[in-house]
Amino acid sequence: MFGKILIANRGEIALRIQRACREMGIKTVAVHSTADADAKYVRLADESVCIGPAQSPLSYLNIPAIISAAEVTDAEAIHPGYGFLSENADFAERVEHSGFAFIGPRAESIRLMGDKVSAKKAMREAGVPCVPGSDGALPEDPQEVLRIARQIGYPVIIKAAGGGGGRGMRVVRTEAALLTSVAMTREEARVAFGNPTVYMEKFLENPRHIEIQVLSDNFQNAIYLGERDCSMQRRNQKVIEEAPAFGIPRRAIDKLGSRCVEACRRIGYRGAGTFEFLYENGEFYFIEMNTRVQVEHPVTELVTGIDIVCEQIRIAAGERLRYRQRDIVMRGHAIECRINAEDPFTFVPSPGKVTAWHLPGGPGIRIDTHVFAGYTVPPYYDSMIGKIIAHGDTREQAIARMRVALSELAVEGIKTNTKLHRELLADERFFQGGTSIHYLEEKLRHRASAG
Repeated sequence: MFGKILIANRGEIALRIQRACREMGIKTVAVHSTADADAKYVRLADESVCIGPAQSPLSYLNIPAIISAAEVTDAEAIHPGYGFLSENADFAERVEHSGFAFIGPRAESIRLMGDKVSAKKAMREAGVPCVPGSDGALPEDPQEVLRIARQIGYPVIIKAAGGGGGRGMRVVRTEAALLTSVAMTREEARVAFGNPTVYMEKFLENPRHIEIQVLSDNFQNAIYLGERDCSMQRRNQKVIEEAPAFGIPRRAIDKLGSRCVEACRRIGYRGAGTFEFLYENGEFYFIEMNTRVQVEHPVTELVTGIDIVCEQIRIAAGERLRYRQRDIVMRGHAIECRINAEDPFTFVPSPGKVTAWHLPGGPGIRIDTHVFAGYTVPPYYDSMIGKIIAHGDTREQAIARMRVALSELAVEGIKTNTKLHRELLADERFFQGGTSIHYLEEKLRHRASAG
């Protein structure tokens, strides 16, 4: 096992990884920008290194600075968390070439799954169901692009092969708009991701977003930890997540999970990962794989009792998986609300000093956050400042506990999206379960027009 791990991230995930390390008796190194010098996880780390100014490219995306910090502190491994460099194959490669363990997949797995075209090809070969679409990248020939769209059937969606975070996607409903949309998406992809390659898929009108959590070691052992429903989204960004998914037969999930496990074995996957699917009319369609720990991993931890971050570390240290598929039992239901420093309905970021910070508690409530009273939320990073997770014996109990928790949360000095969460948790359609990925945006549009 490792003696010391450098955590190449910030915020609540840095603290979450740090807690796992401390539980396992592993020392931690916190790297931070000048803006995060007084953060809780920096203070609690065994060692800390400032790696640059506030701007991410000069600090949290600064690969040489992170490697140097690992060298001067004698760290043995680097955990990238999520976001920033977590799915950067060059970073993973650089870490291992520098003599450190990368707590995540091999660089070749990250590259394979990071390119949506190659990822879909690999999944088809593994028997994982995919959205009908172009067989690889769209060609330059306009007539061939038109032919592919006619074959798929409108509406279609154009996606950047190297995209992510909800960017590099454009829905096309008519042939007249197709070629212009392809050109615009290519340019957006070139600027945002340095890769102009795009592909085409059938656009599903009212799907749900279902994902399968997997763990896989270096010895061809792999398991899936059930599923999550992440359909409550705004601009392709998740707002509320829950596990298990309401109303989907367990046999369908088990069949899908088994295919994901087989895909892990085929591609030699190592560590924690998430297969993401659209689900409509009883069918699953693969859209991408996230080769890292997910923001929403706590809901899976609460229903399975497995610490995903600890397992990531053990796998990276060369240990075999401690669980077999028969050991995985889903118990109860869990829901997570992402708490962001932003206006709850305009979504304008709200950085600043937190003058009051009262967190909820009680049975079944878990809070993952790095914030405290007196903390200043910097304007340079993602607006998420914490997560509230509620667990209950049933979905109804988990919702009831989350409603109580949201009513107890008190934050002053900045705005948060708590009011939006309270509104959603009181929404009858959400309570019934099974809302599509478009539900929240439709609700917000209706709210804006009514106001």
